[in-house]
Amino acid sequence: MRVNDRYLSFYYENDLDMEQIIIDKKKTALLIVDMQHAFVSRPDTVRGVDRERERWEPFYQIIDSRVIPNNVKILECFRKKDMEVCFAKIQGQKKNGMDRSIDQKATGYNELLLLPGDKRTEIIPELTPAEDEIVVTKTTDSVLTGTNLRLTLTNMGIDTVVVTGVLTDQCVSGTVRSLADESFKVWLIEDACMAATQELQDNELTALNNIYCHVINTDELLDAIN
Repeated sequence: MRVNDRYLSFYYENDLDMEQIIIDKKKTALLIVDMQHAFVSRPDTVRGVDRERERWEPFYQIIDSRVIPNNVKILECFRKKDMEVCFAKIQGQKKNGMDRSIDQKATGYNELLLLPGDKRTEIIPELTPAEDEIVVTKTTDSVLTGTNLRLTLTNMGIDTVVVTGVLTDQCVSGTVRSLADESFKVWLIEDACMAATQELQDNELTALNNIYCHVINTDELLDAIN
């Protein structure tokens, strides 16, 4: 059963059943994934290679023009409606990084060690967590695998999670899949998350939609809440 015709994969082309976007405010939490300086702020230097900087510039433009503003809108709405808000961020404890999961020890892009006190671990100012909002730290891609968030959400009576953040094809995807496996209903906000490229973004949203989550946009979410 789907809520729109976007990001419709081969598996669900013949599923004609449609449902409405309904949000139960008492049972729904917002989860903002890894909106940290390390991932969404332009670095002063990118390993000293201008070509690498150029390669990532389209990503940063989308983050600045679309992803951050939409996260702000959603966050403000959840706070106004007294709905639960949670944040996740990547941050290790061991200085040598041995507490990281194998995927976060990989070479290349994932070869990044983030420790307490490093400004890169901080959530960007536009989305600074407020008092009494949950912030979990992880050394895994999936927020549920690396923290006690599943138990916390269950204890609070939450059965539905709205997911935003980065990167769509990595930590966001891993989190969405884990939430679905734990029988949470998931709404993934297509214009409040982003992968490194639009191609990766579109492919991942198509893979996730209608089985692990429903992919909707910010306006659709806010209309349902309001």
